[in-house]
Amino acid sequence: MSGQLMPCSPQEIGSLFLFEKLTPEQLGRLCSEGRVERFEAGPVYTEGDPATCFYVMVEGTVVLSRRVGGDDVEVTRTSQPGVYSGAMQAYIGDRVRQVYNNSMRVTEPTRFFVLPADTFAAIMQEWFPMAVHLLEGLFFGSKNTQRAIGQRERLLALGSLSAGLTHELNNPAAAAVRATATLRERVGKMRHKLAIIAQGSYSPEVMANLIDIQERTAERVAKAPTLSPLEASDREDTVTDWLDDHDIQEGWRIAPTFVQAGLDVDWLDQIAAAVDEEILPNAIGWLNYTVETELLMDEINDSTTRISHLVDAAKQYSQLDRAPFQDADVHELLDSTLLMLGGKIGPRIDVVKDYDRTLPKIPAYPAELNQVWTNLIDNAVSAINSAGGEGTLTVRTGMERDMLLVEFRDTGPGVPKEIRGRIFDPFFTTKPVGEGTGLGLDISWRIVVNKHHGTLQVESEPGDTRFQVLLPLTASADEPSEEPV
Repeated sequence: MSGQLMPCSPQEIGSLFLFEKLTPEQLGRLCSEGRVERFEAGPVYTEGDPATCFYVMVEGTVVLSRRVGGDDVEVTRTSQPGVYSGAMQAYIGDRVRQVYNNSMRVTEPTRFFVLPADTFAAIMQEWFPMAVHLLEGLFFGSKNTQRAIGQRERLLALGSLSAGLTHELNNPAAAAVRATATLRERVGKMRHKLAIIAQGSYSPEVMANLIDIQERTAERVAKAPTLSPLEASDREDTVTDWLDDHDIQEGWRIAPTFVQAGLDVDWLDQIAAAVDEEILPNAIGWLNYTVETELLMDEINDSTTRISHLVDAAKQYSQLDRAPFQDADVHELLDSTLLMLGGKIGPRIDVVKDYDRTLPKIPAYPAELNQVWTNLIDNAVSAINSAGGEGTLTVRTGMERDMLLVEFRDTGPGVPKEIRGRIFDPFFTTKPVGEGTGLGLDISWRIVVNKHHGTLQVESEPGDTRFQVLLPLTASADEPSEEPV
């Protein structure tokens, strides 16, 4: 917006702290190439618009704000003459995108000294060449450092995830290998036992009866109830006594397998009634092998299913073969991240999921949100570990102010009040040297606020720290954006 043109006085602008060291000739040039404008209460420029002017307030009151989600969040309000804003990086030129980084409005009639961006850049380079070089070095140096360490942060996170995933995959894979070897042995013994039974002078009816019992036993294994340790122990004693009473060798070894499969003395009585007494020991042995093979096959199925779930979680986490911007279910993203970080979280930290499953899908960059979840969960785990290693991590979802809330709550020592305002700054970390780069929360902030137009905030006291991510339910007009974070 443009305001009412006013006379420019070199003496007046020279009284402002920004220009107080300039010579009369320099002040005269500023007045000749710039202008003084008077704005009525209202907006002066809008965040995201091309940065065409550099503004220095002469008198009045200005308010600077940033767009966060659907709200304008006020960041500065001042009446101090000489404060400046607008095209402050014009001297860098086209090497960066020249747009306003905030919105400025005035609450009363306010006068500004206004300098066009190209004029401001030329004057800076002519009057302060060394300062411009230093500022350019500081700007691009910090950007390059942040980018390099950000890549290192991602590599460290990837290495940690890979190690955890390998550990998680190794357990079910090893279990499947062991179960397969044992299954091979049991099937061999079952064939041998069947050969012994077949060599006896048993009628076809008896053999058919045995096959029928075997099938019904296998079905019973699939429906075995879950018993408490005390119930299982009592039933094992009862089954062992029954086997001993019927002269079955090593009944104490067979009983736990039968109990695990859901077999009891009533079932064994049915078997005893269906076969002759002399065949009962071989029949029991044969059924024992049947039960063991069924249990082993269940173990193999559970192990391979676990592996499949881990692979699916890894694919979900990395968002392979998926569009970068899409409607996403935050619960699927959270579950995949928690599963990927299961090895790092460990058994001493209780994970509580307090999900509102009625929440809708939201337009988002899922792979980048997974990075946010990873950083926040990693910080929570580190906080709990610093307090002894035992605690609770609660992941909660819900609605708040027409936005979707994802909250990570830990029972760690909390974030001290004196550093709470700096935790989202680049390179700020409380971890020992070599353990943290100070970019995890900065990256998370930029993904949530800049990329998704949401909010990332923290509430903390000892034993109750909550990082809250608020995400809009609808996409903004400029989405999707392919600019990487």
